[in-house]
Parts: sequence; structure tokens; C-alpha cells
Amino acid sequence: MDKQLKRSRSNRMFAGVCGGLGDYLGVDPVMVRLLWAIFTVFSFGTGLLIYILAWVIVPEE
Repeated sequence: MDKQLKRSRSNRMFAGVCGGLGDYLGVDPVMVRLLWAIFTVFSFGTGLLIYILAWVIVPEE
């Protein structure tokens, strides 16, 4: 079975991007959210732009 990156419907806080990424990578989505938040703070908001882009590009499951 091919693994595909999809936004999560069940494990979401906002758009399901981090939940889907956590499922895809096999890690806890909370860790993905935490790392994404840290990246966003230290990249002066670039993480937020990448999140919005992923929200548009990555299909929902």
C-alpha cells in the first residue's frame, strides 16, 4: 500500500496538516505541531505561510 500525505479529518486542530503529517511520518501529531510552532516563531512567520500553502495543496483524507 502506498503511503500518501493527506490532511487528517479526525486529528486536527485547525486544518489537519500537522495531524496528517504526523500520521504520514508515524509520529505523534502533537510533536509535529510543537516543532511547527517553534519553526514558525524562529522563522519570523515563514512556518505560517508554509502551513497555509500545505493546507491548499495537500488533499483531505
